[in-house]
Amino acid sequence: MKMTLKTIAVLLMGMAFHACSQEVNTFREAEDPVALTDEQASRWNEVGTDLNAAWGNTDISYGRSVVPDGVSEEPCRLTVWKGERASAILLLWSASDQDGVRCRVKDFRSEDAVIPSSSASARFVRYTIGDQMTDDYKKTYYYRKGETPAVLVPDMLDTLSRFDMEARTVRPVWVSVNVPGDAEAGIYRSEVIVSSKGFGRVSLPLELEVLDHVLPSPDQWEYHLDLWQHPAAVARAYGVELWSDAHFDALKPLMKRLADAGQKVVTATLNKDPWNHQCYDAYEAMIRWTRHKDGSWSYDYEIFDRWVQMMIDLGIDREINCYSMVPWNCELEYLDEEKGEVVTVKAEPGTPVFPEIWTPFLLDFKNHLAGKGWLEITNIAMDERSPEAMQAAADVLMSCAPEMGFALADNHRSYKKFTMMRDVCVALHHNVVSQEDIDMRRENGFYTTFYICCNPSHPNTFSTSRPFESEMLGWYGLANDYDGMLRWAYNSWAENPQYDSRFGGWMGGDTYLVYPFNRSSVRFEKLIDGIEAAEKVRILRREGVDVAPVEAVLEKIRNTDATSHDLPWNEIISEARAALDEVSRK
Repeated sequence: MKMTLKTIAVLLMGMAFHACSQEVNTFREAEDPVALTDEQASRWNEVGTDLNAAWGNTDISYGRSVVPDGVSEEPCRLTVWKGERASAILLLWSASDQDGVRCRVKDFRSEDAVIPSSSASARFVRYTIGDQMTDDYKKTYYYRKGETPAVLVPDMLDTLSRFDMEARTVRPVWVSVNVPGDAEAGIYRSEVIVSSKGFGRVSLPLELEVLDHVLPSPDQWEYHLDLWQHPAAVARAYGVELWSDAHFDALKPLMKRLADAGQKVVTATLNKDPWNHQCYDAYEAMIRWTRHKDGSWSYDYEIFDRWVQMMIDLGIDREINCYSMVPWNCELEYLDEEKGEVVTVKAEPGTPVFPEIWTPFLLDFKNHLAGKGWLEITNIAMDERSPEAMQAAADVLMSCAPEMGFALADNHRSYKKFTMMRDVCVALHHNVVSQEDIDMRRENGFYTTFYICCNPSHPNTFSTSRPFESEMLGWYGLANDYDGMLRWAYNSWAENPQYDSRFGGWMGGDTYLVYPFNRSSVRFEKLIDGIEAAEKVRILRREGVDVAPVEAVLEKIRNTDATSHDLPWNEIISEARAALDEVSRK
């Protein structure tokens, strides 16, 4: 077996991540696939052998091999509400090896109060392989075809307490501060202390401007966040048995992170893989179907109940979206008692077998949900299904279980026809839902959101998307009065996402936002920034604060093509942040 660098890295990751433990060892990242220009290489000759540190910009991705530009050693000030999580990024670089690098955040002190250092964290950002955002991809608005040029991108926020830096490399560090909800308003000052093997200490000043507004805990946010969960991917990545106690132990902290982002929806599966294995790991059924010798049916809900109850206990309790009456290949499987084996049947909407197989299930499922107290929050969910398939499914559902709702990721404007759908999510790159339709649905207690997936190419949350694009999604939804957003995968991991974020024809990072062993990403943190911004604006409006400066920027966002790469979106989002800070000081 030829031991290439990638093979060695994957083997090291396999050893490091074999045990289900929060003590995660490190791994060697890929070599940079992009060669330095002569000018870039020569700049390292001007960098001394000491450890350099400076503040960067969280909107920007910094290359691992390129001396960073636009950095600052001046105090970094974060303007925050009480109860808010805020982030900054510092950059470390040196022309020589720097072993045992540590970063420590000191207490935040104002004239009268202290926010303890335990409220802050400093996480080393790791580089993974992604796809270059080529001009060709920007125009296609679809998934990549064939090979695209590879690039290293900084994304995963590691849990290491120290890091060994190689010579002539850059290492970003993500600094987060969770401001207590009962903190006093005021200016707080702190420092981030960076050291290498205990020597060469560098101190970077960090300030918090805590404003006199309170952001409630995420379970109280109105924002309707729906990131699809993938439990089976966790079992594979952690090396544990599917649906075992060890599996649920591994799922809980990862899903707690999702709850802390304001997630409102549980993703559940009714039968075999609803998406016909579009991810590295197939989705596994949570309900076991059995057809008995006399033709009757029974259903085992043990896994479904355990999964849903765990999520509800974590605070994810607004909706249970169950996929799907119309899976992508229309296949269902069940244990045939007479044959003594699991069989697969194709149940296409509009055919006789469709109501024959779904009617007994829906009647039984309805009664089970009622007994659990979950009936009124459960939706039968579909993903990008045709209006004809939706009609056939709606006819059966309404005849058997009208108490349940419908949810749809809608790329056919089906919400115009199926006005009873509780949860409609439209593709961002399609036409925006009219204010009249949103208002009508809201009056009925229904949610209207938008989604992104393999398209558009901007704004998105690929590993190579510019970091500000994740935050921009919150502002975009707010500008168009959506209730929230959907993303097709929270944790549908590639084979080794820490090393390579790509899978299949999707752009790198398209299938996930966080990493195994409960590690966040730059993209996920910036997504939360956008959600917090949307929530803060809603609170200020409700409190009667004059938010005219914010509304002016929202109007600009609403009337500008969000999918354009050529517009100054970074500046527009920065303008929106500044306007929000301005009105929050009132």
